[in-house]
Amino acid sequence: KRPYPIPLSYSHLNHQIICPPYLEYLHKPISYHSFEGGGLETTLRVRERERERAMAASLQAAATLMQPSKVSSVPGRSGLQLRSSQSVCKAFGVEPAGGARLTCSLQADFKDLAHKCADAAKLAGFALATSALVVAGASAEGVPKRLTYDEIQSKTYLEVKGTGTANQCPSIDGGVDKFAFKPGKYNLKKLCLEPTSFTVKSEGVSKNAPPEFQKTKLMTRLTYTLDEIEGPFEVSPDGTVKFEEKDGIDYAAVTVQLPGGERVPFLFTIKQLVASGKPDNFGGQFLVPSYRGSSFLDPKGRGGSTGYDNAVALPAGGRGDEEELVKENIKNVASSTGKITLSVTDSKPETGEVIGVFESIQPSDTDLGAKTPKEVKIQGIWYAQLES
Repeated sequence: KRPYPIPLSYSHLNHQIICPPYLEYLHKPISYHSFEGGGLETTLRVRERERERAMAASLQAAATLMQPSKVSSVPGRSGLQLRSSQSVCKAFGVEPAGGARLTCSLQADFKDLAHKCADAAKLAGFALATSALVVAGASAEGVPKRLTYDEIQSKTYLEVKGTGTANQCPSIDGGVDKFAFKPGKYNLKKLCLEPTSFTVKSEGVSKNAPPEFQKTKLMTRLTYTLDEIEGPFEVSPDGTVKFEEKDGIDYAAVTVQLPGGERVPFLFTIKQLVASGKPDNFGGQFLVPSYRGSSFLDPKGRGGSTGYDNAVALPAGGRGDEEELVKENIKNVASSTGKITLSVTDSKPETGEVIGVFESIQPSDTDLGAKTPKEVKIQGIWYAQLES
């Protein structure tokens, strides 16, 4: 038995290619009578040196394979030869022939095979990149098909998971393109507001450009849709409507990024909304709570209802009461207001369903009063059900 295992690379095992110096070492038997002279330890050291020399010769022979060589069909054994297997032929694009042998001769020409291998590698890489682009395009394209309320309810959790459907408002199958409900008092439920665009009013890129609403990049996951909102809904005889928001998932923390890289967090909400007007254009004001609560502590341990009043001791001369320091030290958790306008586009009185579009303008986060809020415009679609 050999004292050390013989390491074989994947290519050796797969294609049965072993260069001659190492091949000779593999087939070199161990004479057990050699243990008698110098002992087992001396013999193992000798065999280790032989193994290292064989490995070095094998690496040198493997390096010569990268130089021009060729496949030749020879009847005799004119040089060091190895049997070619079907896997080797298939890998290098060589048709097996009777008596053909794969040689490690330095005079053989393997240039054509090297070109074939390079072309095959390029083709495989191109195919892999193409498939990756197809997958990326499918996911980028990939807003899922908008489903009706009944279709969403018929799906299981695993069918909805990871598809983006949970962040979408339902659609209506059929119906009329107007508000077709009779005057009376209703209970509006299942109100869903799904934003489709976020723009922030900010200074333009060019110098002295007036502030304008700029497109942003969404930095939040697909968790920004408001849902399950409900409240009383009244249709007057003159055709006007009135809605008061009472309950539901009526706020969502969202962060967007401006073209310059500035990130703008805000709390998308319609808390305490009271909207009135014609069905094609009704709206009102709502409450926008502070993005952070009063118990939130900043990095220096200052908060609204807890934490330090000041980060450090008050500076001399009353500088602790200066405006720039007051904004940082005294946290402001007061709420602000926003305004939303809704419009009905389709309705289905048989099922009580209504859909439309909305546009909301509200302030962004103020970092507990330390920053001036930005104006955020949110546009999207909404869905609701009316029960008499």
